[in-house]
Amino acid sequence: MHNHHNGLKTAALFGVLWAVLLGLGAVIGAGTRSASPLWIMALIGVATTAYGYWNSDKIALRSMSAFPVSEEQAPQLYYIVRELSMRANQPMPRIYVSPTMTPNAFATGRNPKNAAVCCTEGILQLLDARELRGVLGHELMHVYNRDILTSSIAAAVAGVITSVGQMFLFFGGGDRRNANPIAMLAMALLAPFAASLIQLAISRTREYDADHDGAELTGDPLALASALRRIEAGVKQVPLPQDQRLVNTSHLMIANPFRGGAVTKLFATHPPMRDRIERLERMAGRPLS
Repeated sequence: MHNHHNGLKTAALFGVLWAVLLGLGAVIGAGTRSASPLWIMALIGVATTAYGYWNSDKIALRSMSAFPVSEEQAPQLYYIVRELSMRANQPMPRIYVSPTMTPNAFATGRNPKNAAVCCTEGILQLLDARELRGVLGHELMHVYNRDILTSSIAAAVAGVITSVGQMFLFFGGGDRRNANPIAMLAMALLAPFAASLIQLAISRTREYDADHDGAELTGDPLALASALRRIEAGVKQVPLPQDQRLVNTSHLMIANPFRGGAVTKLFATHPPMRDRIERLERMAGRPLS
């Protein structure tokens, strides 16, 4: 159900990310004559990411103070999620509600059998049934496309690059007689920066994919486009506080939940809302406004 172009872009970004990691390892290996620091940080990064991936649903739901709801408590939510799950021939995820008036939603879980969908009270009050269906289609496709795994691997590699670069700067490079000190310093400084940008680019690409595949699942691109407009306006009125736990979870949400004035496009976890809406309108064959 992937958009072919976005799938290739994600693969290319991962290739660049691994190239940065290998380049950093080569430079440090030339300066220290040992690759052991890189391997140690890689093992730590893999272990940390494995824990986060396995517990991704618990971590995200806890950060939003979400609670499970029954079908009696949220009949419309259950009806939409069940209908879309059956349409995709996938298991029914667990359903949660977060007690915040910031309009947003996210899905998480390591696979469709262990997935959870969460809507805030704000989005349930803001959107009509058609728009909510568009949002839930988007969120379910994050699970079906294994985007939690994708983002976890990207975070792991970027984290290893950042940790190794910081350790290299702090402890020094050992025997540098056969290495170019300028190249080593530049790589240690620039590699973590590049890794962060690539990680964010992967996140934005996965949002485009979830928009596209979610619109295909619902058969209604304009419903999601309308929902995104209303969510963007709602977040401007009632943004989430920039608590670190919420910042760590924000990439899972359908829209940036914070005030966006100070965040440049380069460092955003989500694509520009206008671009997303225009893509959805093109899917529906509507002339762009």
